Amino acid sequence: MANEEDDPVIQEIDVYLAKSLAEKLYLFQYPVRPASMTYDDIPHLSAKIKPKQQKVELEMAIDTVNPNYCRSKGEQIALNVDGACADETSTYSSKLMDKQTFCSSQTTSNTARYAAALYRQGELHLTPLHGILQLRPSFSYLDKADAKHREREAANEGDSSQDEAEEDVKQITVRFSRPESEQARQRRVQSYEFLQKKHAEEPWVHLHYYGVKDSRSEHERQYLLCQGSSGVENTELVKSPSEYLMMLMPPSPEEEKDKPVAPSNVLSMAQLRTLPLADQIKVLMKNVKVMPFANLMSLLGPSVDSVAVLRGIQKVAMLVQGNWVVKSDILYPKDSSSPHSGMPAEVLCRGRDFVMWKFTQSRWVVRKEVAAVTKLCAEDVKDFLEHMAVVRINKGWEFLLPYDLEFIKKHPDVVQRQHMLWSGIQAKLEKVYNLVKETMPKKPDGQSGPAGLVSGEQRVQTAKTKAQQNHAFLERELQRRKEQMRAATVLPSVQIKEEPLSEEEADGEELEAEEEEPMDTAPSSCLSTKLANGLPAGRAVGGDSLNGHPIPGCASNPVAQELKAFVEATFQRQFVLTLSELKRLFNLHLAGLPPGHTLFSGISDRMLQDTVLAAGCKQILVPFPPQTAASPDEQKVFALWESGDMSDQHRQVLLEIFSKNYRVRRNMIQSRLTQECGEELSKQEVDKVLKDCCVSYGGMWYLKGTVQS
Repeated sequence: MANEEDDPVIQEIDVYLAKSLAEKLYLFQYPVRPASMTYDDIPHLSAKIKPKQQKVELEMAIDTVNPNYCRSKGEQIALNVDGACADETSTYSSKLMDKQTFCSSQTTSNTARYAAALYRQGELHLTPLHGILQLRPSFSYLDKADAKHREREAANEGDSSQDEAEEDVKQITVRFSRPESEQARQRRVQSYEFLQKKHAEEPWVHLHYYGVKDSRSEHERQYLLCQGSSGVENTELVKSPSEYLMMLMPPSPEEEKDKPVAPSNVLSMAQLRTLPLADQIKVLMKNVKVMPFANLMSLLGPSVDSVAVLRGIQKVAMLVQGNWVVKSDILYPKDSSSPHSGMPAEVLCRGRDFVMWKFTQSRWVVRKEVAAVTKLCAEDVKDFLEHMAVVRINKGWEFLLPYDLEFIKKHPDVVQRQHMLWSGIQAKLEKVYNLVKETMPKKPDGQSGPAGLVSGEQRVQTAKTKAQQNHAFLERELQRRKEQMRAATVLPSVQIKEEPLSEEEADGEELEAEEEEPMDTAPSSCLSTKLANGLPAGRAVGGDSLNGHPIPGCASNPVAQELKAFVEATFQRQFVLTLSELKRLFNLHLAGLPPGHTLFSGISDRMLQDTVLAAGCKQILVPFPPQTAASPDEQKVFALWESGDMSDQHRQVLLEIFSKNYRVRRNMIQSRLTQECGEELSKQEVDKVLKDCCVSYGGMWYLKGTVQS
């Protein structure tokens, strides 16, 4: 008691756990430089990071006017690295070593015991560190100098060694490598060379550096304080009595062994109910793979809101014939591969998406056709089909579940959004697999004969049957549209005399009707789109509009306002877009909107283009080459003319260049910018303009979306 009285508590400090920067906070150490000599006042030219590897590179300027700097040595190093001729790939554009690069290395992989602390107003705020990195100077430029030296030596010895090489002719033996076994593949995956290759595949993320005294840095430092420091919201360091007791007296290992252990891939319904709703849906779909919505609701329980389930199911599954099929990236995560062929997850997801898309078009799929298009092995294709279909002898693979017409009728907005998503997937599949229009009709059930061979009589008979089936439906649809047009355009008290049109007037009206058709949200007409997730194409687009347009109105129309807001926001980010890319982004935007949104009323190509021009954009008439493979929508290029920043004038000069040239070299762009602006622009300013509007390919610069791979 006496010791406790001699050592009284003089102050109590509240400790808060701040998590705003928990996944982004790094500690940088510079072990080759004393703490008194910081890099705070040295200009930072660039910064980039590989988040998964926690690898950082900083590029800092060197003070070349300092008396301690040896200028002749700096010029010699630049000459060794870049050679006599300077170009865009030169490390030192000023022909002087005026910068150095710092590369990071991890000091420890476990940073759970480290945190950054900030003491303010009697409170201690702790933020966990995401990584601790040591930065040292990188000498990669010496490797480049060695490579230049070897190239020069090889060029000098090339003439003398050429004659000897022609005389020294040896016979070679061609050998074919054996198929790689599973053990050999495991050894290859764990090898240093493979790991280095995987590390090199991760792209760099370029960052903006702000100094310690910058106002934006001060703003970011405020996140080191716990945002909910009132004591009520901050419960990270508060435990309930039972949790605190469990920490003081954990269960013994013998008690844990007595509990029955289920397999790792088995989850009981009781355990499932403890998970959040989104995780419950994901676990169920990952295990079942194909499920009607009614069955999913019965498994989740009667108390679950169907709207929340609809919102969650669209994140992990796609609609096929009214049923939900789990998405491919759920079954094949990013870093996984095929157990049969070793194919990466990206290729597997693309092949499985093709199978799912085929089932949106038909009840039947032939495995050989899928294998021929996707170029995947038979085992991988069989796995795809077994997820969602059942094999029928002499017929192919039939979709596992019957068509769910009840769900289609009950949730048309969800069906429309899924149709938009399938349109985007269809566009990617067309480009990857070079799909062409399927002109062969399907073979009637029970008909014998080799697959893929259809006689001329069978084609004619099939066409007649389809025409008879569609005639009555088309007549009713035409009559309904005529009535809607009369009701929308004619007042009850006014009678309009209908007179026959001349041939020229009729042709003109047909042309206007074709121009006012709804926007083709499918990226190409090359594929047959008779069904959109089980719906006829006319019904999938929605019938509440007139020729694809919403009910006519002025610019105050909610649809026009929403469309204009989307266009302005998109061009503020992209600056240059083709009509094809804009339609793709619009489809993705529609897929993320809630059911019943005004934009689902239908938007035509003409309405979209008029909105783009009204939003301050201009169409750039890029002179495509005569042999171009670009579609008409890809040849319509729009650009934001004025965004309100300092680079507007530079972008306008660049766009004028591309109105006369399909592709341009950088030196031409830079000289034209210098001529128009009256002063020479810095490399950073030119890079910004090119990054906003262009892409580089093969040493040439193209407007975004115009380069054809």
